[in-house]
Amino acid sequence: MSYILVTNDDGVQAPGILALAQAMRSLGDIRVIAPASNQSASGHKKTLFTDIPIQNVKMADGTPATAVSGSPSDCVALAALGVLEWPARVVVSGINRGSNMGQDITYSGTVTAALEGAIHGVPAVAVSLDNGQADRVEDYRVAAQIAVSIVRRVLEKGLPPFTILNLNIPALPAVPEIRLTRQGIRVYADQLAREGDICQIVGDPPGGLTDEEGTDLWAVHRGYASLTPIHLDMTAHRFVADLAAWDIRL
Repeated sequence: MSYILVTNDDGVQAPGILALAQAMRSLGDIRVIAPASNQSASGHKKTLFTDIPIQNVKMADGTPATAVSGSPSDCVALAALGVLEWPARVVVSGINRGSNMGQDITYSGTVTAALEGAIHGVPAVAVSLDNGQADRVEDYRVAAQIAVSIVRRVLEKGLPPFTILNLNIPALPAVPEIRLTRQGIRVYADQLAREGDICQIVGDPPGGLTDEEGTDLWAVHRGYASLTPIHLDMTAHRFVADLAAWDIRL
């Protein structure tokens, strides 16, 4: 059976994944597998040799789903390894409450769930809404509409191996134009809050953003939806020749 796999990092009962699942039905059958609780900023965490409880649940509209007591990438890995039929036609992760741009992609459970899909040979799209306060399904309707357009083309055209699309959408009442972009650079405002041996990482949302034209940050901050191809090959190809010139010897 061929289906669209829907997942996220905000948790299986988050409004963003419900909006996404409802929208993806226009493209075919869906299956939902997502974290049982919020796993934001969990990165590409993979749980090995440790129990990962799963449970059949229903979303707010009655859609059946599998809730996983693990990370977003665990959800996709479990699906690929036999919890669900495999392969899916496409993995769609989101809709995240808040954007995932610049270096966010290394922290983002939304993005890394999509990357896990690519590792298992399935094209994948990560979808994020630039609104950290979105708490209703209705807040995600425009983003879901754009996601349908992108996923439809992915189903038609496919993606290169180990490549995903990272879609970030501004919080606007109408459908924005789409810009093809490259990854920008975030400037974080993290701070340490400490009481004795107890620490927290706190601080304001990222500020001082580098809005270089053509980046994901530039596009979203100007009211465009940003679509960035992301590849799992992290080799710094332009640095290879310089590194060779170091003439490192043992």
